Amino acid sequence: MNECRKNIPQSNLESLESVLAEYAAIPGSLITILQKTQEIYGYLPKDAVYHIAERVGAAPAEVMGVATFYSQFRLVPIGRYLIQICRGTACHVNGSERVAAAVSEYLGIKSGETTDDGLFTLENVACLGCCSLAPVIMINGEAYGNLTPEKAVSVLENLREKEGAL
Repeated sequence: MNECRKNIPQSNLESLESVLAEYAAIPGSLITILQKTQEIYGYLPKDAVYHIAERVGAAPAEVMGVATFYSQFRLVPIGRYLIQICRGTACHVNGSERVAAAVSEYLGIKSGETTDDGLFTLENVACLGCCSLAPVIMINGEAYGNLTPEKAVSVLENLREKEGAL
C-alpha cells in the first residue's frame, strides 16, 4: 500500500472495480473513470483518487490535478438535494439574484456549501438551458421555473417536510 494512503479511511472501493476493469488500461480514460467514480459515490473520495492513481499507473497528484481542473468534479460529499441556481442572462433579467438570495438566506449557506443536516447543497451555475422558465433552479435534475423568492423557498420547505426535517 502506498505510504501516503496509510491514514486515509477506505471507502467501499469494490464498487469502483468494474469501472477500473473496463477503463484502467485504456489511454486517455481518466476523465471517464473520474466521472463514473463520482456517479458511484456522489463525489471523489480521496481514497478512491489514490486507488485510481495506482490502477492507471499515474501519480495521485496527476489524478487530483485533473479532478480539480474540471468544475464537474466534487471532492467533498454533497447534500441529498443538489440545488443549482441558474445565473444565465434570461434568469438574471427575470430576477434570479432575488431567488438566489432567498434560497441562500433560507438555507443559511452560500454557493458551494452544504447545510449542516446534509440535506441541501447550493451551487450557482452559468446556465441550465431552461430560459423559457426563467428564473429557474434545478434540484437533482428537476427544473423549477417561473420562480419568485417565495416560490423557491416554498419548494425547499416542501422538500424539508418530505424528509421530516422541519
